[in-house]
Amino acid sequence: MADAEVLTADDVRLMQGLAQRVTAVRPELITSDASFGELAWTWGKDHAQQGATWRRRLWFAGDGLAAWGWARLPHRIRRGDGSVKDVTAAYLAHQVHPAHPHLLDEVIDWYDDTAAGLDRTVLPGAADRSALARWAAHGYRPDPAALGDTGSWTQLNERSLADVAEPALPAGHRFRTAAEAGPQAAVEAHLAAWAPSAYCAQNYEGVRRTAGYRPDLHLLVEAPDGTMAASAIMWLDEANRTVEFEPVGTHPGHRRRGLARALLLHGMRLARAAGAGHATVACLGAPGHPAARALYYGAGFRELSRDAPLLKPADR
Repeated sequence: MADAEVLTADDVRLMQGLAQRVTAVRPELITSDASFGELAWTWGKDHAQQGATWRRRLWFAGDGLAAWGWARLPHRIRRGDGSVKDVTAAYLAHQVHPAHPHLLDEVIDWYDDTAAGLDRTVLPGAADRSALARWAAHGYRPDPAALGDTGSWTQLNERSLADVAEPALPAGHRFRTAAEAGPQAAVEAHLAAWAPSAYCAQNYEGVRRTAGYRPDLHLLVEAPDGTMAASAIMWLDEANRTVEFEPVGTHPGHRRRGLARALLLHGMRLARAAGAGHATVACLGAPGHPAARALYYGAGFRELSRDAPLLKPADR
């Protein structure tokens, strides 16, 4: 059974449920855009501005969701500094339960129909050799631009929470939560770390309404002058006792002071107290993007999986 409509909050909850079931049996198959936390983060922050250009389809087997596709069609992003970014290619986020691999062919056919006439990109998992063969059979090939030294593919990193070091902040800094500091501080922390960005109070309100968001697990570091110098949102998957950091960012004027590492360690200790025994965080994996990878490796994470960027040029 399948259907196609606008992507809703209820759909995202179903998709998060599938992510939890896949995590339980084949965690190495979780891709960068199909994890429990990433689904909530992306939908929450972007649906108000970009939702009209999204298409989704769900496939069910028995009483449960077995596969989904989320096509993101060309759109324009207006950032807070007045700049504009035009996205001209289509992109597919997707997930198929490993017990129903045949559904991937239906997902691909649907994507090709939905994005006909456009360059089509996708990021399947590099560990899923069967899926990569199916993509190849449909005409998808490795994306040379994405695979370059500064390419955009992502790796997922993991670590145990059995032994987490004590976090150490510079003098005068302190840990806060969004529950304590409030929405304005949470938005300002994100904007400072990711400028230029389209993020605003409306985006954060969308994130706050998603399943899995907890303001007590949305962490901030406050500098002595009151600046929110670093931030991270943690998404707790209670079913699998794992926590995902997404996003993690530091104000450019406060980098190289150990704030992000301290924030990660502090977050992992909080997550462990909340029942988690495992943590994940994603980063760009190409050689030209070493900073985040070095941060996470320094905090004890190691690679679990990585994306394999593929491209199918527009039919001409």
